[in-house]
Amino acid sequence: SPLRPPPRSHPKFLHGWRPEALGHRRDPRASIQTLRSEAAVAAAMQGLPGGVPDPQQLQATMLAIEQACSLIQVHMNPAEAEKVLSSLHSSLMPYQACRFILETSLMPNARFQAAGAIGDAAIREWGILTDDNKRSLILYCLNYVMEHTGSPDGYVQSKVSAVAARLLKRGWLEFPDQEKGAIFFEVEQSIQGMHGPNRQFAGINFLETLVSEFSPSTASSMGLPKEFHDQCQLSLEVKFLKDFYCWAQAAVFNTADKILNSNVTIPEEKACSAALRLMLQILSWSFKPTLEHENLDAKIKSGLRSDAINLRKFERSLVKPGSLWTDILISSAHTTWVLNFYTTLRQKYSYDTLWGDSPIAVSCRQLIVQLCSLAGAVFPNDNGDAQIEHFMHILSAVILWIEPPNVIAESIRNGGSESEFIDGCHVLLSVASLTSSSLFDNLLKSIRQYGTINLLSALTSEAVKSVLDNQNEEETWGSDALDILLETWNVILGEACADKSPMSADGALAASNLFKIIVESHLKAAADSAFEDSDDAEYFHVSVSKRDEQLALYALIARAAADTTIPFLEQLFSERFARLSQQRDVENDPTRTLEELYWLLLITSHVLTDSGEGETLLIPEALQAGFTNVVEVAQHPVVTLSWSIINFSRQCLDPGIRGRYFSPRLMEAVIWFLARWVATYLVPLDVSREIDSVGRHGSQHSRKLLNSFAWDNNQGELVLDFVVLMSMVALTTYQGEIELQTLTCQKLLASVVRRKHTCAYVVQLDSWRDLTRAFASGRSLFSLSGRLQRSLAETLACAASCIKDPEASVQYLRDLMGPVAGCLVENASRSDLKSVAHQPDVIYMVCCLLERLRGAARATQPRTQKVLFEMGHTVMNSLLTLLEVYKNQSEVIYMILKFVVDFIDGQAVFLDGKETSVLMSFCLRLLQIYSSHNIGKV
Repeated sequence: SPLRPPPRSHPKFLHGWRPEALGHRRDPRASIQTLRSEAAVAAAMQGLPGGVPDPQQLQATMLAIEQACSLIQVHMNPAEAEKVLSSLHSSLMPYQACRFILETSLMPNARFQAAGAIGDAAIREWGILTDDNKRSLILYCLNYVMEHTGSPDGYVQSKVSAVAARLLKRGWLEFPDQEKGAIFFEVEQSIQGMHGPNRQFAGINFLETLVSEFSPSTASSMGLPKEFHDQCQLSLEVKFLKDFYCWAQAAVFNTADKILNSNVTIPEEKACSAALRLMLQILSWSFKPTLEHENLDAKIKSGLRSDAINLRKFERSLVKPGSLWTDILISSAHTTWVLNFYTTLRQKYSYDTLWGDSPIAVSCRQLIVQLCSLAGAVFPNDNGDAQIEHFMHILSAVILWIEPPNVIAESIRNGGSESEFIDGCHVLLSVASLTSSSLFDNLLKSIRQYGTINLLSALTSEAVKSVLDNQNEEETWGSDALDILLETWNVILGEACADKSPMSADGALAASNLFKIIVESHLKAAADSAFEDSDDAEYFHVSVSKRDEQLALYALIARAAADTTIPFLEQLFSERFARLSQQRDVENDPTRTLEELYWLLLITSHVLTDSGEGETLLIPEALQAGFTNVVEVAQHPVVTLSWSIINFSRQCLDPGIRGRYFSPRLMEAVIWFLARWVATYLVPLDVSREIDSVGRHGSQHSRKLLNSFAWDNNQGELVLDFVVLMSMVALTTYQGEIELQTLTCQKLLASVVRRKHTCAYVVQLDSWRDLTRAFASGRSLFSLSGRLQRSLAETLACAASCIKDPEASVQYLRDLMGPVAGCLVENASRSDLKSVAHQPDVIYMVCCLLERLRGAARATQPRTQKVLFEMGHTVMNSLLTLLEVYKNQSEVIYMILKFVVDFIDGQAVFLDGKETSVLMSFCLRLLQIYSSHNIGKV
C-alpha cells in the first residue's frame, strides 16, 4: 500500500535516538515489562493505519515517551524531553505506536501523550486516510474508553474520549447518517446502563465531550473554515441533540431510585452526576433561532420579558430550543421531577452540612438554575401562563435553599456550605431577568405572605453584613452573593425605571428598609476602621472602582424609595456634622465621626448624582419624578441634603478647622462630591424655565425645584466661588497629595468650565482671577506634577471661550499664558544655559513650562486660535535652542515633541497661508536638528 511506511522505519523520529540523550541511562528492567508476542502484537494492530509494526521499535518508542514524561515531571532536561514528545505528535502515521503505548504503558502521562498524538496525526493526515481508517480510529478510541472505565486515571480516558469526539466531528459531513447512528446506538446502550454504571458514565462523558466539540465557543482547531463548524453544529442540533438530552434524562431516572435508597455512595451516583451535567451542557447550547409564532404582546402584558437583558457582571442567555422540545421539557413535568429529586436528596443528606458541595448536588442545582432561562416557543401559546407556572415551581423549591436568610447565613458562618445559597441567588437573578418587577414580586406571594422583593431585601442585608464582617478576606461567600443580589436589584429597578412605572408600595418599603440597613452597617464598619493602620483600611478609599460600582448599585436601591432614604441620609449627615461641632469644644477624638462623614459623602454623591463619564450629567430621573407633595424649595429633601453637605464643605476654608478635621482623604471625598454635584445641579436656567412652562403641579413642580434651586438667591455664584477657593486650598495647602490634586484639576475645575453657563459665571469671579494669577506668575503651583500642570493649563485656557467680549477673551489668554511663554524664552536665552541646563531644578522648570504650553495648545478653539498661535510662535526659536541643549535628555526632548504635536493638532484646521509657512519652516528645522542628534538610534 502507498500509505504503508517503509519496513523497519517506524517511527521515523526514533532513528539515532538513545535514552542517554535525555540524561538517563536505559533501565535494564525495561526488557521485563509486559510485552505481547510478535504474533499477538500484529493481531492487535489490525485495523489501524500504518501496517504491521516491529515489536522492538514499539517497545523503544514507548520507553522513549515514558522517559520524556518522567523528565518533564521532575523538570530535568525539559527541552529535550519536549522535543521527543513533539516528534511523536508530528510523525507520520504514529497510530500503531500510540496504540501500543495506550494498551501497554504503565505510565498515565505516556498514555495521555499517545492519545493526543492520535488526534493530532489523524486531523493532519485526514486527507490520506481511507474511510475504513477513519472509522477504525474513532471506534478504537470509543472501545478503549469503554474497556477502561474502571481505570483510576480518569484524565487519560477523558483525553481518549475527546479524541474520538474530535475525529467524529472531522468526518461528520462525510459519514452517512446510518454510520453515525450505529456509533450512537452503541453509546446509547451504555448510557442506558446495560453494561454497568462505569460504562454508563463513560458513554455520558463521551457525549458531554462531543457536545463541547460541536459548540463553537469550545470547539478545537481543525484548520477548516467557519462554515464547516456551523454546518456541524446545525446538523447535530437538528438530528441528535434532543436524543442526547432524552438519553441523559433516562439515565437520571434509571439511577434515581438506587441513589435515593442507598445508604452509601454508589457508582450510579457518578453516572447520575454526569447525566445532569450533560443536560446542563445541552441547555447551554446556542440554539439556532426558529421562525415560530409567539403571542409576544400577551406575554408582555402578563409581565414576561421577550428578550435577554445585558447584565453588568454575569452572562445570561435565554434558552430557546423551540416547540420541538416542549414535550420533554414542559409537557412531561421535567422541571418538577428535577426539583423533587433534588429536594428528596437534600432531605436524605440533611445531616451532612457539606453535601451541598458534592458533584451530584452541584450538577443538579446548576441544571435548575439553567432551567430558569427557558423562554420562547418551548412554552405553549397560553398568554404566558405556563412560563409563569414554571417560575413558580422553581421558586417554591429554591426558597428552601435561601430562607430564612439569617438562619442560613449563620449556618454558613459556622462552617456550612454556601454553594446552595449562592445558586439560590442565581435563580433569583435569572427569574428577575425574564420578568417585570411587579411579576417578580408577586411570584412568591402565592406561597408566602410577602413578595419576592422582600425576600431579596432580606438576603441582601445578610450579604452586606457578611462582607463587612470579613473585610480582611478578598473573596468570601458574602461578596459573591452580594454581587449577584445587587445585579438582581439593578435588573428590577432598571426595568421599573424603563417602563416609567414606580415600584409597588411593598417593594419601595423593602428597598427603604434595606438601604437603611446598608447605611447603618457601613457606618459602623467605617467607625470601627477609624484606628486601623493597615492596607485593609483602604477598603473605603474613594478611588476603588469596585467600591464605586457597589455604591452606585446601593444608590439605585435608595432612589427606589427616595422619599424616605434621602431624608434619612440628611438626618445622618446633620447628626454627624453637629457632633463634630460639639467635639470642637471638648478634647474628644473626632476620628470615628470623620470616618462616618467620609462614607456618607461617598454614598450621598452616588444617590444624588450619576457618574456620567463623557456625558452631560442630568439630575437622576427618580429624584425628579419623586417628591410630588413638596411645595417649598426649602422643604425638598434633595435641597436640604445638598446644602447640608456644601455648608460642611465650606468649613475647610478655615485654616484652624481644616487642620483639625479635613485630612487629605476627607478632602478627596468632598471634592469628588462637589465635582459631581456642580456638573449635575448647576444646570442652565433655560432648562428650569422650560419645565416651568409645562406646569407647576405634581412631578413637574418638583422637577422645576430641583433644576433651579441651585441658582436661587445667587446661591450658584456663591457655590462656584467656594469651589474655586477650595481648589486653591487643595492645590497649595496639600502639597504632595497626588490623588487629591488630580481630583481637583481633572474633576472639580474641569466640571466648572465644562458647561458654558457655569464657565461664564466663574470667569467673572475674583477667586478665579486669583487662581489664574497664581498660575501665570506665582510659584506655588509649580509643585504640581507635570501631568497636572498640563491639565490645569487646559482647564484655565478653556475658560477663555466663555468670555463674551472677544478682546477680553484674547487678553485673558495673554495674561494667562504670556508669562509662561516668556519664562520659557527667558530660560532658553540665558547666557549660562549650557552650564546650568542640566541641573535638576532647571530641567524640572523647563518640563513644567512645556507641560503648561501643551495644555493650553490642547484647549485651542476658534475664538482662541490666533492668540495661541502667537504664543506658539513666540517660543519656536526657544524650543529649537532647548532641542540642541537637551539632546541627551530624552525627557525634555519628549516634552518638546509632544507639545509640537498637540500644537499642530489644535492649529491645523485654522491656519492661513502665512501661518502654515511659519509652522512648516519651524517643523523642518526641528526635524533637521532632531535627526542630526538621533540618526541611527532606535
